[in-house]
Amino acid sequence: MRLKTSLSHKELVSCVGWTTADELYSCSEDHQILKWNLLTSETSLVVKLPEEMYPIDLHWFPKTIGGKKQNQTEIFVLTSTDGKFHLTSKIGRIEKSVEAHKGAVLAGRWNYDGTALITAGEDGQIKIWSKSGMLRSTLASQGSPVYSVAWGPDSDRILYTSGRQLVIKPLQPSAKVIQWKAHDGVVLKVDWNSVNDVILSGGEDCKYKVWDSFGRLLYSSSSHDYPVTSLSWAPDGEVFAVGSFNTLRLCDKTGWSYALEKPNTGSVFSLAWSADGTQLAGACGNGHVIFAHVVEQHWEWKNFVITLTKRRTMQVRNVMNDAVDALEFRDRVIKTSLAYGHLVVATSLQCYVYKNWNTPLIFDLKEGTVSLILQAEKHFLLVDGAGLYIFSYEGRLISSPKFPGMRADILNAQGVSVSNDTIAIRDKSDEKVILLFDGLTGKALSDGKPLTHKLEVVEIALDQCGPSTERKIALIDKNRDLYLTSVRHLGREPKICKIGSMVHSMAWNDTANILCGIQDNQFTVWYYPSAVFTDKELLPKTLYIKDGSEFSHAPHILSYVGTKVTLRQGDGSLVYSCVPPYPALLHEYSTSARWEDALRLCRFAKDQSLWACLAGMAMANRELTTAEMAYAAIGELPRVQYINFIKEQPSKESSLAHMLMFSGQVQEAEATLLQAGLIYQCVQMALELAVKHKTHVDTVLAYRGKFLQTFGRKETNKRFLQYAEGVEVDWEKIQAKIEMELSKEREKAAYTSLRNSVASRC
Repeated sequence: MRLKTSLSHKELVSCVGWTTADELYSCSEDHQILKWNLLTSETSLVVKLPEEMYPIDLHWFPKTIGGKKQNQTEIFVLTSTDGKFHLTSKIGRIEKSVEAHKGAVLAGRWNYDGTALITAGEDGQIKIWSKSGMLRSTLASQGSPVYSVAWGPDSDRILYTSGRQLVIKPLQPSAKVIQWKAHDGVVLKVDWNSVNDVILSGGEDCKYKVWDSFGRLLYSSSSHDYPVTSLSWAPDGEVFAVGSFNTLRLCDKTGWSYALEKPNTGSVFSLAWSADGTQLAGACGNGHVIFAHVVEQHWEWKNFVITLTKRRTMQVRNVMNDAVDALEFRDRVIKTSLAYGHLVVATSLQCYVYKNWNTPLIFDLKEGTVSLILQAEKHFLLVDGAGLYIFSYEGRLISSPKFPGMRADILNAQGVSVSNDTIAIRDKSDEKVILLFDGLTGKALSDGKPLTHKLEVVEIALDQCGPSTERKIALIDKNRDLYLTSVRHLGREPKICKIGSMVHSMAWNDTANILCGIQDNQFTVWYYPSAVFTDKELLPKTLYIKDGSEFSHAPHILSYVGTKVTLRQGDGSLVYSCVPPYPALLHEYSTSARWEDALRLCRFAKDQSLWACLAGMAMANRELTTAEMAYAAIGELPRVQYINFIKEQPSKESSLAHMLMFSGQVQEAEATLLQAGLIYQCVQMALELAVKHKTHVDTVLAYRGKFLQTFGRKETNKRFLQYAEGVEVDWEKIQAKIEMELSKEREKAAYTSLRNSVASRC
């Protein structure tokens, strides 16, 4: 982080606020409102306030709502020590002054859509006002001053300080209030981010803390030398800043510190980020306004390391040969992504796409506030304040998906995922719902019917390889259970299968559909997650598990490229873990149907998990001979016998049905047999079917009795007991009927084969 400071106020600076990414207003106890232009480095006086008016807090009216610009004139709310708040225009004219509190108005904040204003006072009251300054309600009243207040992400809850405690109060009167002790001293400042839904607090105990929206502690800093007087989230929720006496700190969203600066500023009373999240301003006790911008960010991909050295300059280093290139940009860099052999850089006005470092492809951006870039192999997703856009690496706009209630400004990498053919977005209005779109057209998949989970989803990720018909999505819900399901399910209800529990972070490999995750206290790799759809009992045998003792507390997976997994530890350090290369090779052989090569690889590696993966892959591709050998290698003899039984089936329909049965897809197997007219095989699976079609009831009862006799058990099912009373089981008759049905099926299969042969000759 680099700092640039300027001194121009004569007294303590109390508050600052950005109008644009390059223009800032500041207020001071010298009764002046100054305007700072960072492009020209000029400072000008906006207005001289009345002598009796001492400003405390400033907040600009939101300029955009869900990507749409506001029509209202640019105004800001200014709170002061005389118990009033003032609606003030950009030229400094006070449009309206409102008597709000007894004593000073310590905080004033617009909600995210600008429909309401909240004020907190020295009198312990919190009040909600309309945007024209009319009192709507008094939300809370307490005996101690409310030093800071913040809106919840959906503007339906309020966070405020109450001595050493924090309180989350919903606007609905009947809803439950959450209150907890947050600090050992008075809490002085809070902030609540709308993107990640995480809370910050700082207090007189000289600590800052990070909380989730239920009041659970996520991080607590060590004690500083002085009280924490200010803190503020960056708009995208990835970093936050903390201010104290002669101290400015930049921190990651998980709490650890990126950088510590010790400027000569006195206490930093207020911090504000520009809308694009690249610049920070602070109001200082000694009359300074401090400006800072974030540099020295790093991005890695294979043998390339890219560093943002200045606001408009990047350095590219190839670690294989130590070659260094410098990239210069016309405007400041806002967002960057490096993956799949492409560097995508969004500046305030343009987007640069690099495949080689000499000739970037450049196209203009509609909005200058890019908040997220996600890459796939063939294209990338760009999110700004107005919407979502899929661009090719040649700069061509491919699609722009839209949905009701879309708020692009609050999307983050945990709630959005992109692959070559699909876009998945977690619905912020109902977090159980995942919206799925075709990446090439932007239209909703499954006739607009979204994927709905039973619990709120916290993270989603699409796999990156294979055809679109086999696209899978992994999701982690609020219980930290990991599930896998298909994206395209052709009219059927999607089958959502659980593949892990206590999973805190996950990532798909970039070249094969292999999934890794932090599971409880260990690092787990699912070599073939789709095994859960083929043979659920096979899944645990396809796992690669590494003890998590080599990682510190709460590691987070950043990427999984090739065989290298990059993790960020709880203290901010990067660690790398390697995964064996054989599973990716096995996926490649399976995709190209090179089953002999796959068998040779498994014999060479002598790894049971590889054999288990091969068994699942072969069954999914109906390659029974390979599956038989793989199951035999892992000692699954009952499955080997069943595969042999499938091979002996006289027709394709019965073979297919038994393969579906093998995968646990009973209804699909039943439908296949019924469609082929093979009722006698179908009724071996279900008594209800035999009763419904009034045939083979004795066959079902006979096989059921034989099964129970083999395992020495007695019949307890009331349905079977009921029908057993009036049906005589005669094995000779049953065998004769089965032989007759089999002979019919063979004749039908032979006739079909002959007909196909004649048709092909014609």
